[in-house]
Amino acid sequence: MLGAALTIAAKDLRSELRTKEALNASLAFSIVILILFSFAFDPGSDTIMEFSGGLLWLVYSFAGALVLNRGFAREKDNDCLDALIASPAPPGALFLGKALANCALLIAVELVALAAFVLFYDVRIGWSQFGQILLVTLLATWAMTVVGTIFSAITVNLRLRELMLPILVYPFLIPALMAAMLLTTDLMANMSIWGNDSIWIRVLVAFDAVFTALAVVFIDVVLVG
Repeated sequence: MLGAALTIAAKDLRSELRTKEALNASLAFSIVILILFSFAFDPGSDTIMEFSGGLLWLVYSFAGALVLNRGFAREKDNDCLDALIASPAPPGALFLGKALANCALLIAVELVALAAFVLFYDVRIGWSQFGQILLVTLLATWAMTVVGTIFSAITVNLRLRELMLPILVYPFLIPALMAAMLLTTDLMANMSIWGNDSIWIRVLVAFDAVFTALAVVFIDVVLVG
């Protein structure tokens, strides 16, 4: 199943890099939002440190919706989705392939947005904090990807899927986004996530494990009915 998942992920990444529709839109959205908020805060001040986690994950989550919406929507042309469902690849591999491709695209967007945040807001991030930020980003992004990919499959045939996807996804992501915001805010303040906030790391790991298992189990019902 892993080989089929990697093949589907590679196909999706090649398709997206060829057109760059979702990638360009999400990158442009992230940079514009960070620039606009930079006029509301004093760069380098303590105030921006208090809101840094919330601001970053607000940008990540809304930019992520642009990427996640394309996960299954790009398969609508020429009945490609029906061909994928009819292929020998198991439904779980199809889901994991889509999720891995979406996660890779989201991580790329988030790294660019983080660099823009550091530049625009005059933030200093140490190497130890940077490694922990990457860990939190990876865990929370996978949570966002798993939930977003399964709902992308559910809404793929809806006419207003661009509107419905965020409405359905964000309520489920409240625990993961809350954990990511709190951890990122502490890391921006040069605090470690392995102290009193380690409970939120466990929340992210548990969220990822539970929703990944549920998505792999129920993707067959979602796609085939």
